[in-house]
Amino acid sequence: MQQNLVPVLEQAGVVPVLVIDNVSEALPLAEALVEGGLNVLEVTLRTEAALAAVEEIAKHLPDAHVGTGTVLNGDDVRRSVDAGATFMVSPGVTESLLDAVDGVTIPLLPGASNPSEVMRLLERGYRYQKFFPAEAAGGIPMLKSIGGPLAQVKFCPTGGISPKNARDYLSLSNVICVGGSWMAAPNLVAEKNWAEITRLAKEASLLKG
Repeated sequence: MQQNLVPVLEQAGVVPVLVIDNVSEALPLAEALVEGGLNVLEVTLRTEAALAAVEEIAKHLPDAHVGTGTVLNGDDVRRSVDAGATFMVSPGVTESLLDAVDGVTIPLLPGASNPSEVMRLLERGYRYQKFFPAEAAGGIPMLKSIGGPLAQVKFCPTGGISPKNARDYLSLSNVICVGGSWMAAPNLVAEKNWAEITRLAKEASLLKG
């Protein structure tokens, strides 16, 4: 199932990680990001508005690939599918979460932070993984070290990624994309400053290449 996710991640470069508190902000936020060249969006399941936000974006913005983040259990998996998400992201994994994903039609990008976790996921067929929390887990040096013995695994580092270090992460051979939230900072969303979000998204879209 992950093969369906690969072309999405490859063209993404930078994946905005979104915390949406108000459903009314979901569509204009997504439109601003897509206008800026970022059309792969992760909406974290940290707020009550998250699933409705995913539904709104999926329904009205067909050019966007909208997924759910902070997927922790089978219930989150079912709700993600029902909301119309096209992919799911988890900060880590449990066997029960992996078992729940086996029965659904949308792919999971599971989280790992060390070689043992990476190996366990690889045993289950996951060659594409989220490296989280990227900076706290060793950052670029850790990814370079993992890339030696586990070169077949590609990562989307998330956690502590910013415009200052994103390009360095993207230059690694085992990084397919990065996740970050700076282009949709809470203050910009609260101010409904969609123009600035679009500007930051345009800058972010140029980081890979």
